[in-house]
Amino acid sequence: MIITKDSIITLPNPHLRHGSKKIGVVTESIKQLIDNMKDATLDWEDSRDHEVGVALAAIQIDQPLRVVIVRNDFNNKKNRVFTAFINPEITKYEGDIIDDFEGCLSVSDIYGKVPRYEKVRVKAINEDGKLIRVKVEGFLARVFQHEIDHTNGIVFIDHIKNTTDAFYKLKNDGQLEALDYEKHIKDNRILW
Repeated sequence: MIITKDSIITLPNPHLRHGSKKIGVVTESIKQLIDNMKDATLDWEDSRDHEVGVALAAIQIDQPLRVVIVRNDFNNKKNRVFTAFINPEITKYEGDIIDDFEGCLSVSDIYGKVPRYEKVRVKAINEDGKLIRVKVEGFLARVFQHEIDHTNGIVFIDHIKNTTDAFYKLKNDGQLEALDYEKHIKDNRILW
């Protein structure tokens, strides 16, 4: 089976609202899943002029397992290396809560201002089955919170409570255009 951007499920697919299962042992099929996730993310990215595929959760390719991949270098689109985090969980939230823009491969062309902690501590296991712990801040902390939410059936739009100046659409020129909440969004469902 060839995994492409078309393998990425999007809202309103109800599977995005289901929690994912914990992985007991890192098998060859889990390693293949990780490769499939990378392929889907990079194929999606290759189809976009103004966006970078920074991370993906397994549920986004309709695999309800607690696996996320995170790009090693967000600022260099030519660096196509990702790190896998299996059974990731946030062990501590730190710092201030900051509103900033987020997008999602499973929420087509919509961005929103989402409140997230500026620092988090995460534990997971790597592809070799070894326990890893990371302390991350800034954009990377936001990425981990976003992806771990996916493993719990939460999508970024669920965090947006202030509907004024909160949702944006990416235009063809790469600029964000504010959306009228009443016209385009209702009960955190995108109306197109």
